[in-house]
Amino acid sequence: MTMPITQELVEKKYNLYFSKINTALGKCFESESPVTLYAPARYILEGKGKRIRPFLTLLASEAVCGFSEDALNVALAVEILHNFTLIHDDIMDQAELRHGRPTVHKHWNTNAAILTGDMMIAYAYELALQAKSNRHAELVHILNHANMTICEGQALDMELEEKKDATIADYLDMIDKKTGSLIAAALEAGGVAADGTKEQLQSLVQFGERIGRAFQIQDDYLDIMAQDGKSGKMAGGDIINGKKTYLLLRSLELSSGADRELLNSIIINKGIAAERVPEVKALFERCGVLEETAALINRDTIEALSALESLPHAEGKEYLKGFANMLMKRDF
Repeated sequence: MTMPITQELVEKKYNLYFSKINTALGKCFESESPVTLYAPARYILEGKGKRIRPFLTLLASEAVCGFSEDALNVALAVEILHNFTLIHDDIMDQAELRHGRPTVHKHWNTNAAILTGDMMIAYAYELALQAKSNRHAELVHILNHANMTICEGQALDMELEEKKDATIADYLDMIDKKTGSLIAAALEAGGVAADGTKEQLQSLVQFGERIGRAFQIQDDYLDIMAQDGKSGKMAGGDIINGKKTYLLLRSLELSSGADRELLNSIIINKGIAAERVPEVKALFERCGVLEETAALINRDTIEALSALESLPHAEGKEYLKGFANMLMKRDF
């Protein structure tokens, strides 16, 4: 009989694996030359990343076969692929800071950042091919498919910025591709590293897609609900910047009159003054979108957890459930 997996045990395991993943990442990109190629790769990996995706890869392996030693290289490949997307996203967004430090293209230059990102993709595939597995083709396919889907998500995100009549369906398609696809790939790759069956991999993918969507919608929710500083950004930053979030798009569907005019003005003007954030938050409360969003996050989380039931190793499965619950109770 498996002992109950408490939140304290999940946090302890997360902290242990966080150190393990960071130590292994620290041994990547050890070449000193060319300095403008490898130093930026080391720099992005030294940031304050939470290592959520590689942790999920290791837990997925444990839920399928009971251990995760053979999945470490795959987990590193997933995290390096994720960090490549961050470097290129920051260039496209013209972002100056990531986790409180200058972005790669600001610390070096845009050309160095593009080249480093390109190299990191190849490095990620090389790590996957070095994994202790006889299913390397599947691993590369999973990473390739995730990479292409993330690019689709980024393209949809850019299109969404300019779209005046964006819908909830547009938004969900974008976040499923931009965020959910790599979370699902991290889990599926962990299952392949553990030599999982087709049915087991489908369960992991379904869990990843659902938890990925809940995670991103929760980001939208926390942006308006979190105390200043806790989310790492100004409360209401999405509204100030005119970002088309689930909350904004759903409120447009639910509101009318002056309320709808206010929401439309945020889209048309690509933002609103910071002092008007409480007014928009009150509108969200009035039309019921905050309550509805919290219910959607909860529903997606429950569906994600139920997808794990068929996995064979109880302890690994319970840690996956515990980590999902930890993510959904976060205030960052």
